[in-house]
Amino acid sequence: MKIYKIKVNGKSYRVELEAIEQVDTAPLEEKKKQESKKIIDSGSNKQVVSPIQGQVTNVKVKVGDKVQKGDVLIIVEAMKLENEVVSPFEGQVAQILVTKGQNVKAKDPIVIIE
Repeated sequence: MKIYKIKVNGKSYRVELEAIEQVDTAPLEEKKKQESKKIIDSGSNKQVVSPIQGQVTNVKVKVGDKVQKGDVLIIVEAMKLENEVVSPFEGQVAQILVTKGQNVKAKDPIVIIE
């Protein structure tokens, strides 16, 4: 736990911050390499993994749906923010590995596309 002194509108406040996770400060090229690791190609099936830890609040696709690159597959809520998990490629949804209300960890497989 670290203690900081901040000033807001001329008034000083003392705040305590707890480090929950390390912030990635890697260059953009390094981040692109990490993004490409989110897709696991096993033959013709590809897994899309959750980029963050959170709770699934909405499943936007169903098995058999055809998806294009950039289509929203799942909504994951983390810290009261809704995050869209989009398809990094086109194909057909073969399997949905999560349900609404389920908690997921970062890098958990959530959808398989063929």
